[in-house]
Amino acid sequence: MHEQYQPREIEAAAQSFWDANQSFQAVMKPGQEKFYCLSMFPYPSGKLHMGHVRNYTIGDVIARYQRMLGKNVLQPMGWDAFGMPAENAAMNNKVAPAEWTYSNIDYMKTQLKSLGLAIDWSREVTTCKPDYYRWEQWLFTELFRKGIIYRKNGTVNWDPVDQTVLANEQVIDGRGWRSGALIEKREIPMYYFRITAYAEELLNSLDDLPGWPEQVKTMQRNWIGKSFGADIVFDYDLDSVGIAGQLKVYSTRPDTLMGATYVAVAAEHPLAQRAAESNAELQAFIAECKAGSVAEADMATMEKKGVATGQFVIHPLTGDKLPVFVANYVLWGYGEGAVMAVPAHDERDFEFASKYRLPIRQVYAGEGRDYDASQWQAWYGDKDGLTTVNSGAFDGKTFGDAFDAIVATLEASGHGARRTQFRLRDWGISRQRYWGCPIPIIHSEDGDDIPVPAELLPVVLPEDVVPDGAGSPLARLPSFYETSDPRTGKPARRETDTMDTFVESSWYFARYASPNFEGGMLDKEEANYWLPVDQYIGGIEHAILHLLYARFFHKLMRDQGLIDSDEPFANLLTQGMVIAETYYRLRENGGKEWFNPADVEIERDAKGKIIAARLKSDGQPVEIGGTEKMSKSKNNGVDPQTMIDTYGADTCRLFMMFASPPDMSLEWSDAGVEGANRFLRRVWRLAHAHVGAGLPGALDIASLNDEQKAIRRAIHLAIRQASQDIGQHHKFNTAIAQVMTLMNVLEKTPTASEQDRALLQHGLETVALLLAPITPHISHELWQCLGHREAIIGAPWPRVDESALVQDSLTLVVQVNGKLRGHIEVPAQASREEVESAARSNENVLRFTEGLSIRKVIVVPGKLVNIVAN
Repeated sequence: MHEQYQPREIEAAAQSFWDANQSFQAVMKPGQEKFYCLSMFPYPSGKLHMGHVRNYTIGDVIARYQRMLGKNVLQPMGWDAFGMPAENAAMNNKVAPAEWTYSNIDYMKTQLKSLGLAIDWSREVTTCKPDYYRWEQWLFTELFRKGIIYRKNGTVNWDPVDQTVLANEQVIDGRGWRSGALIEKREIPMYYFRITAYAEELLNSLDDLPGWPEQVKTMQRNWIGKSFGADIVFDYDLDSVGIAGQLKVYSTRPDTLMGATYVAVAAEHPLAQRAAESNAELQAFIAECKAGSVAEADMATMEKKGVATGQFVIHPLTGDKLPVFVANYVLWGYGEGAVMAVPAHDERDFEFASKYRLPIRQVYAGEGRDYDASQWQAWYGDKDGLTTVNSGAFDGKTFGDAFDAIVATLEASGHGARRTQFRLRDWGISRQRYWGCPIPIIHSEDGDDIPVPAELLPVVLPEDVVPDGAGSPLARLPSFYETSDPRTGKPARRETDTMDTFVESSWYFARYASPNFEGGMLDKEEANYWLPVDQYIGGIEHAILHLLYARFFHKLMRDQGLIDSDEPFANLLTQGMVIAETYYRLRENGGKEWFNPADVEIERDAKGKIIAARLKSDGQPVEIGGTEKMSKSKNNGVDPQTMIDTYGADTCRLFMMFASPPDMSLEWSDAGVEGANRFLRRVWRLAHAHVGAGLPGALDIASLNDEQKAIRRAIHLAIRQASQDIGQHHKFNTAIAQVMTLMNVLEKTPTASEQDRALLQHGLETVALLLAPITPHISHELWQCLGHREAIIGAPWPRVDESALVQDSLTLVVQVNGKLRGHIEVPAQASREEVESAARSNENVLRFTEGLSIRKVIVVPGKLVNIVAN
């Protein structure tokens, strides 16, 4: 055993051992309890960041701990390899996205391996490889035939220069992020997953996930958005519209129908289009609406604008004529593309009605509560204690009674019906981009959409294309799109859209169960053995879309007969961000120049707060920007590879797990990293001194004296607490704190006798075992140095010996009137009366109660005695 802790050599040796022995290769063992531990797979961006390191270390600690409990553990890894960043990098570097992606994967895989993760690399999947997306295409064709996938026109953000659809976040101030062109709304044919058919089950089965954070389940419930309301039908006013017809709206509040004073429709609505034919102002406004965002979040915050169409519809209860407006806050793709407006009880409608001087009619009031504009929005949601007013025959009713009575009247007249609706919309997956999974559809000469037959899959994406940003290269590549109709052999055109990259990440967890299976999407036996994932780890930013789509896909695969389980992830841990200080200077143009914390010299006050900062290179002050998530944009990242090269992977792992609980943000601290390294050197130093004196014989528990029993008790207290912290609560930081406390005891342990040394051996073995999931490399080496022939990777988690925790005597604090006055030692099984008697006779108690009357004695078992006297 080398005198100095040498992480580079230790970690290389441990990793070589694991590789040579295929220590982490998982195979089905039906008689052994399985544990599938999975961290969300990375996008191969080029290099790991600290968020990756934290995420995968958390998963690795859990996986290694579960292995030590005797479970058959699977922890795989792969690459979410399709997506727009690869296209952007390819354009910037003039290389094919495939070349850029595979190069990044090679580098990042080396980095991941340097962390010592217990990963079964034989199950690695890469989503941009045909052997993966072949099965995604196969499922697409099966679902298309069943109608679960369908094609329809959808409204999108269209960049007229780049000739492509843009995601909402790529539209900046109404312009394309790359071209700067004014964005248009355009309707194009797109493919959709009918996720709404699963809305009810996706909502209800959240109740079957007790291992998920409530915050995430609430976010998903809100996104699915089940609501109870009614379809309400307004007849067209024949004189103003010119044709007979009906306008249908959906409302969750039909009870407020008597307060409706106008209706608003989307720019694409037939009423809007009809009115615009002879209205230049309306034509211009519709064009403006079409150039706006299609994101709901933007709709909520944008200025509400509209133009009257000159048309009216008939109120179904009163017969009044309500004006029809085209409004920029109504989306054509949502519901019927029309809303009824109740300005008195809705903030958005109130804003619009006030702007255009439209009537505002109150239809709810509360007894003894004055009604004013500031309360309208609050009253809309607060139904308790309010009753209807200005509602004719429906006056004086509570929410429920008004809802039922108005809907019944609408149903009786054929102008409405009760309906349950979901906010969730079908998932449009078509992308006019190159670097994605080709959609396996052939368009025939006669206009049919033909799913590619299974024997012709995969539709392989050519990997030698360098995109130029002007639309999809596939649409300009005859060698790709020219094909033949598989039914007739006639010329046909292949679909050139690719799939949303959320599709790949929606089923990768299942493919890990049988990644090399060529007979289908999944090997059902393997899938049913490993799934669901027992522990899933990833960021809260994926709480809605990724997790919702993964749950949806799992149910699709179940209904396809591929698996039997209903949900993909039994337990979910959402780790916090890695944050660090930021520093900047203001540029002349008002922008900020950000400096890496490593390049800044800081000054702290007595409490450790940063009060000043200077750039090392010029000594001039920089502004303190506060702590924020590590990012390239703020230049506050720390390169994990540098930390690993400097301190070793175990130090990085220990710091990451000790600095904060996994679900909380972790503030980066160079001092914290150095502290973690010092602790590992302490452990190594103590072990080296112990091993250098020769390994002792077996520990004779029966012959231990009181001092030795206290040390053994400290060892087993650490085991008990660490077991609870890691196994039950994932509080790795407090588990590490227990090991540090134990180290404080072991460093003071006597070594004079053989029993003393045997006890220290037991303590050091316990430290190695408790640290094994967290710092596996040093634990591997320590275990061997402590005389074990078998590697620690196969060792079980230490078990608590309850007899070691039993104390023959207890030391209790003694207080007089709440102030510490001494200590007493009593037998562990002493009665309350015996404890009180010992306290009363303590010489300090006698001194501080002399001349006083003892009114009562409070005994807190195992802790203290407080004597109250006056």
